[in-house]
Amino acid sequence: MTHVPQIKIPATYIRGGTSKGVFFRLQDLPEAAQAPGAARDAILLRVIGSPDPYGKQIDGMGGATSSTSKTVILSKSSQPDHDVDYLFGQVSIDKAFVDWSGNCGNLSAAVGSFAISSGLVDAANLPENGVATVRIWQANIGKTIIAKVPMTAGEVQETGDFELDGVTFPAAEVQLEFMDPAADDEGGGSMFPTGNLVDDLDVPGVGTLKATLIDAGIPTIFVNASDINYTGTELQDAINNDAKALEMFETIRAHGAVKMGLIKSIEEAAGRQHTPKVAFVAPAQDYTSSSGKTVAASDVDLLVRALSMGKLHHAMMGTAAVAIGTAAAIPGTLVNLAAGGGDRESVRFGHPSGTLKVGAEAKQVEGEWTVTKAIMSRSARILMEGWVRIPGDAF
Repeated sequence: MTHVPQIKIPATYIRGGTSKGVFFRLQDLPEAAQAPGAARDAILLRVIGSPDPYGKQIDGMGGATSSTSKTVILSKSSQPDHDVDYLFGQVSIDKAFVDWSGNCGNLSAAVGSFAISSGLVDAANLPENGVATVRIWQANIGKTIIAKVPMTAGEVQETGDFELDGVTFPAAEVQLEFMDPAADDEGGGSMFPTGNLVDDLDVPGVGTLKATLIDAGIPTIFVNASDINYTGTELQDAINNDAKALEMFETIRAHGAVKMGLIKSIEEAAGRQHTPKVAFVAPAQDYTSSSGKTVAASDVDLLVRALSMGKLHHAMMGTAAVAIGTAAAIPGTLVNLAAGGGDRESVRFGHPSGTLKVGAEAKQVEGEWTVTKAIMSRSARILMEGWVRIPGDAF
């Protein structure tokens, strides 16, 4: 029996925010994978090491969590006034499935620096020293992200003293602006797909929950922690080691997705794992983060815990942070009420790894809430670059 040798694909392994992913330039992928389809998905699955019934992704680059089972494809932008097109693929760990339905806000922090270092940004637009502005077209959701990337001696500066809870070591600060992050076509075509700031969400086996259903950054279902018998101070083990809890959250997610118009039936939720997210909120209180650090109630405006790909996230997804910031800026949402209500342009929330501040500019136009942008700071660092190898018959 003959065996096909491995092939090499140029790739870069990068931490962005509290996530890690394998980054590719579109032009470096095998020709069959330069267009969407089965070949592209098969290649990315093999690169990451999925599907893995053991749930470890030992035979690939994935880290067996939603935060580390990610892929990014970049190309020179096809859009006017943009530098780069950014396509994100969330790779399932145990299924042969790549979810293209949403963005990764954390890895967005690495897109600008990778685009610069890989020659996708016109050098004439880059300062020798200072801050480079990279205009990113987020191709999954058709939105603009502006990344402010520090430059030193003509190169991307990755080292610095900016600390991000959930990341062990400091690095250079990258400011991200998510422009017009609310939905404009999918679901109800509105930031609030149902038209309500708070809905009654009927969840079989759970009950009727108050819920804020918002599509800003990423479609997100917010519920009150107290309504599902949580405090908002929970860490990963409290949720992820509880099979009944995970089943409950998936049921909430599926029914919320139907109510948001993202899917037509509950059964479709299994094929749309990346979106929507489900999160629970609570008023500020003291708790101990996963690193052992004490987070005081006075350090935050509210507490938020969010699930990604069926598990409680170790920190906070960047796109969900956009949803949190946006919802907090709109009086009457569950997020806003948990933060104390009223008008606010920014919010600092507590998550399992610590705290995060996100700002949003929201306003009412003819009775409809709109958000012009959400702003937050992350960091990014290249961990490894070269080639990733996969068997030549993997696609």
